[in-house]
Amino acid sequence: MAETQPLLAVSDLKMHFPIRKGILYRVVGYVRAVDGVSFHLHRGETVGLVGESGCGKTTLARAVIRLYKPTEGKIHLTRDDKTYDLAELNRRQLKPLRRHIQYIFQDPYSSLNARMTVQRVVAEPLIVNGVGSPQSRRERAAELLKRVGLDESMVNRFPNEFSGGQRQRIVVARALALNPEIILCDEPVSALDVSIRAEVLNLLRKLQQEFGLSYLVIAHDMSVVDYVSERIMVMYLGRIVEEGSRETIYTRPRHPYTEALLSSIPVADPKVRRRGKPLGGGVPDPSNPPKGCHFHPRCPYAIEECREVDPRLEPTEEDPEVKVACIRAEDIELEGIPEAHAKRRREMRELRTREATDAR
Repeated sequence: MAETQPLLAVSDLKMHFPIRKGILYRVVGYVRAVDGVSFHLHRGETVGLVGESGCGKTTLARAVIRLYKPTEGKIHLTRDDKTYDLAELNRRQLKPLRRHIQYIFQDPYSSLNARMTVQRVVAEPLIVNGVGSPQSRRERAAELLKRVGLDESMVNRFPNEFSGGQRQRIVVARALALNPEIILCDEPVSALDVSIRAEVLNLLRKLQQEFGLSYLVIAHDMSVVDYVSERIMVMYLGRIVEEGSRETIYTRPRHPYTEALLSSIPVADPKVRRRGKPLGGGVPDPSNPPKGCHFHPRCPYAIEECREVDPRLEPTEEDPEVKVACIRAEDIELEGIPEAHAKRRREMRELRTREATDAR
């Protein structure tokens, strides 16, 4: 985090999908799934990306890893004092760089090949990239399965013989096969039972400490990004509307959408009363976004100017490290999480830090 050069730097990234109609299949419009997103990721850092379903989080991650060809923008990856723009590279040029950025898919059931043994699933990245001999690949697969908490005797089983939590551990092991520096975690625990979500998140934290990994963690659950992230970005309709440190976002939100997301976090104290305003409606159509601020149709603080002015993500006057896209950011006072809940969060983080230190 002390580095001045980020490991990954995304600049004004856009991913627009064409809408085609008619006999001639002409383009009549575009779905603006990602509409000008910029962010950076340093070595060893965890950045959380949070927002409602349909806001473009997964599309952003898939464009960054080049599963999609971006419409516009730059994706700078720094390796060995050299910087590569992934957005401009062709398939052949991308192949040696893809091993440094890996992906954990949301659904551990559909992301594993049912016809492959677990050993083959984990070793597949090594085979595709021509790394090692068959024997070394088998040994590497067994070692990685052990690292993620699975027994080596399971290597010849098939994915259908494992539970959801075990399958996600296999997905994590596969992502580690090529010793990547960056892992994009797309809703890594949303498909899992609540009882095992913490286990998988703790595993990700442990592996980060062991291998020096950098994470972009995507979630719609604010408590998940709070648990693992140091910096948080809030996304709405293809754009980042607020960015800042975890503590700042949770205790002093500057965007009304962030306040609404925070109000959805349950507080285990019946005496705590919250004034958070629930949102009505759903995410607008990204092919026809509202004029002015995209959030104004659902915003309880909207004024006439919000219907005309399209705000950009800019640093706040109070704290340049905090960025917000709202013309009323300096005028309105928003509610974060209650102090009692904040104190409990701090205690839990301190406990996790001590446990991680003891484990090392």
